[in-house]
Amino acid sequence: PAIHKNRRQVGRLFADKLGVEYTEDPQVLTKIARRTIRGKFLTADAGLSGANFAAAASGSRVLFTNEGNGRTVTTVPPLHIAILSLEKMIPSLADLPTFIRLLPRSATGQSITSYVSVITGTRKPGEATGAKELHIVLLDNGRAEILSGECREILKCIRCGACMNVCPVYRTVGGHSYGWTYPGPMGIVLTTLLTGMAKSHPLVDASTLCGACDEVCPVRIPLVDLVLKLRERRVREGFSRPMEKRGMRVFGKVAASPSLFSAGQFLSRTFWPLVRAFGGKDVAGRLPGPAKVPFHRRVP
Repeated sequence: PAIHKNRRQVGRLFADKLGVEYTEDPQVLTKIARRTIRGKFLTADAGLSGANFAAAASGSRVLFTNEGNGRTVTTVPPLHIAILSLEKMIPSLADLPTFIRLLPRSATGQSITSYVSVITGTRKPGEATGAKELHIVLLDNGRAEILSGECREILKCIRCGACMNVCPVYRTVGGHSYGWTYPGPMGIVLTTLLTGMAKSHPLVDASTLCGACDEVCPVRIPLVDLVLKLRERRVREGFSRPMEKRGMRVFGKVAASPSLFSAGQFLSRTFWPLVRAFGGKDVAGRLPGPAKVPFHRRVP
């Protein structure tokens, strides 16, 4: 998907890489893409795909697409290689209807995607399309270890993207900022678990813990709780910054004492003009100032 690029960027990309005349017309760009890609599909020796779900009982792979590319890559080349991570497995095709309704409605608001492809086995005698040879690769890559740990619920994720749509951090910084395959709230958890805390520990701060992701998740993954568990693990494993540790220790003492907390509120209101004066435009423009009257004094 190239939703992050506009038609002018796509037009320049096609002109540079494909040697075609520059155009911004979406219909013309679509025809150029179709003509170029379809030729590659028809001459490819092998097609490589994943799957949204896979039925253990029949070995069927299920693909949800709106473009039709999934159906083409799995049926036109003579060899089909399907790579599936372990959590994509469901018991049988009898369990599929629930996900057919759940995934597109949570992802794009559709009742159903344009194409739902259920592929079982190889080409049968008399069939015009379908791979003649099939290889299915079941990918663990640390998922069995996740299943036995305290964050196992992240493996229920169906990759709908609903948590990304509502996440204030993701909507501000975009998907590329997460630095790996999975962005958004689910990406914070899954990326950290798959790549290790040593590599991904800064990522667990990419959440405001507002809980919007918990509310929209169709499979009820407690994403906020999982992020908090990872933050606790980061501290236990020694990846917290020394300044952060000292700051939280001081804040804990202040927050536990009503008198110190009130004094802190008074000082913040007193010195806020200095923060606005010397904190730079980002601080002055985006950071809200302290309330003139604390909340606990407004409520009888």
